[in-house]
Amino acid sequence: MQGCYSGARKRFSTTISVLSLLAVLLMACSSGDKTTANPTPTPTNVQYVDYDLHIPPDGLNSPTIGPLPPDTKLHVIITFKANQDELKKLKALKDKADSGVDLKQEANKIGITDEQYAKIKQYLGVDGVSLSLDTLHTNLTVDAKASLLERLLQTRFVQHKLKNGRVFYAPETAPKIPDFMKDRIVGINGLDNYSQAPTGHAGLQKASPLTSASKQTAHADNCFLDNQTLDNQQVAHAYGYDSFWKEGFSGKGMTVNLVELESFDQSDAQGYFDCVGYKGNFNVVNVGQEPPAGKGIGESTLDIDMVAGLAPYANINVYQGVDEQGVGSWNVFNDILAKIANDNANSKKSSVVSISWGGAEADMTPEVYNAMSTNLQLLTDAEHMTVFIASMDCGAFSNREWNQLGVSYPASDPYATAVGGTQLSVDGQGNRSSEVVWQDGSDKSKCENQWGSGGGLSSAFDQPQYADATGLKNSYSNGHRQVPDIAAAAKNLAVFYKGEWYNFAGTSAATPIWAAGMALLNQKLIVKHKMYVFSTDLFYEVAHANQSKGHPFYDITKGDNLYYPATKGWDYATGLGAPNLTDFYATVEGLL
Repeated sequence: MQGCYSGARKRFSTTISVLSLLAVLLMACSSGDKTTANPTPTPTNVQYVDYDLHIPPDGLNSPTIGPLPPDTKLHVIITFKANQDELKKLKALKDKADSGVDLKQEANKIGITDEQYAKIKQYLGVDGVSLSLDTLHTNLTVDAKASLLERLLQTRFVQHKLKNGRVFYAPETAPKIPDFMKDRIVGINGLDNYSQAPTGHAGLQKASPLTSASKQTAHADNCFLDNQTLDNQQVAHAYGYDSFWKEGFSGKGMTVNLVELESFDQSDAQGYFDCVGYKGNFNVVNVGQEPPAGKGIGESTLDIDMVAGLAPYANINVYQGVDEQGVGSWNVFNDILAKIANDNANSKKSSVVSISWGGAEADMTPEVYNAMSTNLQLLTDAEHMTVFIASMDCGAFSNREWNQLGVSYPASDPYATAVGGTQLSVDGQGNRSSEVVWQDGSDKSKCENQWGSGGGLSSAFDQPQYADATGLKNSYSNGHRQVPDIAAAAKNLAVFYKGEWYNFAGTSAATPIWAAGMALLNQKLIVKHKMYVFSTDLFYEVAHANQSKGHPFYDITKGDNLYYPATKGWDYATGLGAPNLTDFYATVEGLL
């Protein structure tokens, strides 16, 4: 049997020896091209080692119920270490508008070199394997039937059944890979599906449109809602976004990239666009299989509406996909991140990423987050994007079981800007009147995305060295990553879905709210200073800075996330707080 999961889940702690597969796979491609390898002799002097997939004991020791069908198509991703020295240099570059490095020319410095790639290809070659090395040389995708991979990896795939009834596949014995590549790999995904698939976390209930003399759209019954629902104008006014609009900064030229693992209805999106006057470029990019129509939970629709309503001239790119079984797996998730990185490798424009999907850290192997974290770092450090990720909606209990503390991934990743949720109230004039932690513990039987703002301590990552902020060091601190970083409204948000208005809830709403705000902020910075800003570090630098010009965050001090209380300054329920974009901009301007 392969080695058990050790429990020490630091980002780069995986002992990586993945290359049997890799060598086989790498047999016939040039960067970014998909090819099918031709058979070549395999040298006999190659030393092979076991690769530990870090499946925990409850999985490895669960009963087997038979082999994986040999014709099963497997999509495998081998993720290489990114050169940290190179990424440090790239991160330190000034973010000047219309300038930047062509990362395609830096690929040999960032990931594996062409020479290393050629060395891999000379060892193993096999007919029937489709390979693709990404632009930055950090992700190699391998598509082949299970029977072929069994021969290459000197193992066989079997299916296990867990105590809860869930079935997963994995190699029966540790896969074999060439020894010479073991230190180049951070993770390999797709040789098993033990990790539970990521989920969206949108919650909804119908909203009541108000009566109006005329319809403003052919799709929506009415663009005016009852006073229990927050529309885009109210959110914009509460957080100061509308002050940017008045100055002519509505997101033009900025791009928000949405990561989605489900479909959305174009007519719903258009109905909302008509109501809010969205004028940006709207694009859909399918990664892998196109998601089946009509099966979404509204997550994608929610994300689209929040951005369109708050940054009405920003470009929106919806990157969407599912796997061969129609499921939004971690492999597809990682493919989407790699696709965004590839598409922006030579971009000189300001972009942000918004992600409203994830899962409990405890429900996945280190292979998943080691690979994902590499792509998140590339987006942040190399491509200068802020990656906003929802902290999810089960309060302090990410695995959905009451009193079982935990946080969600990828929100807990050090290269994520984790976004918690609040309940925002406005007065009759639309002014922000109060804001508390979003939570609802009335039903403790199981979390169905209603318990509220996710937050707590990671078991997988150390706490980064952020600029000090009030509350960041506290009685719960244990050296692990603290979540969330910031927060925004996550209750009673107006969304047009399935031809009707709904109140949506969740940190899935708060996340694109912040992404839209970042688009407005960077547009103004580019116009005024020919520069833009990015990364999670920024928010702590702003909080730490002299705040003589105001308060860049609305500090949430009332409520809790069913375990951790809101406190002055940073806390585990709402991070540094909700956006006060006008003062946030002024503070950033002072830091330039």
